[in-house]
Order: sequence, then C-alpha cells, then structure tokens
Amino acid sequence: MQVILLSQVFAALYGFLGILLGAFGAHALKKKFTPEQMASFETGIKYQMYHAIVLLALSFNLGFSSTLDQTIIICFIVGTFLFSFSIYGLCLTGAFGKKLRLLGPVTPLGGLFLASGWLLLLYSFLENFI
Repeated sequence: MQVILLSQVFAALYGFLGILLGAFGAHALKKKFTPEQMASFETGIKYQMYHAIVLLALSFNLGFSSTLDQTIIICFIVGTFLFSFSIYGLCLTGAFGKKLRLLGPVTPLGGLFLASGWLLLLYSFLENFI
C-alpha cells in the first residue's frame, strides 16, 4: 500500500515540477542558456514527464504484491531524480559560470536506474505469460 502512495505522490510531484521547470526554462532561462544547454534541459523535462506518467499509470495497474513491482517503482523514482535533476544542475551551474562537473556521472547512473525499471517491467510482463 505504501508503494502505491509513493508512486502516486512522485508522479504528481514530478508532473508538477516538470511543468514548473519547463516554463522556467522556456521563459526565464531562454536568454541565459546556450542552445545546447536548452536542448539538455528540455531532455531532462521530457524524461521527467514521461516517467511521471508511467509512475501514475503503474500505481493504478501494478498489484504491488511482489518485491519486483516495488523495485520497478523505486527504479523509476530514483532514476528520474538522478537523471533529470542532474541535467538541470549541469545546465544551471553551467549557465551561471560554475559548472558542477561532479554531476556529470550522476546522469548516466540515473539512466541506468530508468533502463533497469523498464527491463524489470518487461520481465514482470513476460513472467505472467511463462
């Protein structure tokens, strides 16, 4: 039960922050970002929004009776945070002259969590048919 609520809370939070940060990037940061930074920032927004929708859909469709279901949700929550928010950090610190390079390795780690979540979701679907 707690993982269902966790999934729904993060879905709503990531959705809200995706809209907020997307608008902030498109308006307040447009003149401050280079085209590459803007493209990266937008990638972070897209992945965040995609996974907000996935978390919401899964919260209503997974049984959450297994550790696998819970692990999928945790992978998506952690992966989204590490992936998208490290991109935001890199873009913002780069735009203001003090790029935090230590965030660079965090982005692929977040991508690994996201890919793991998708692979585990595939496994859970296949497990039901085998």
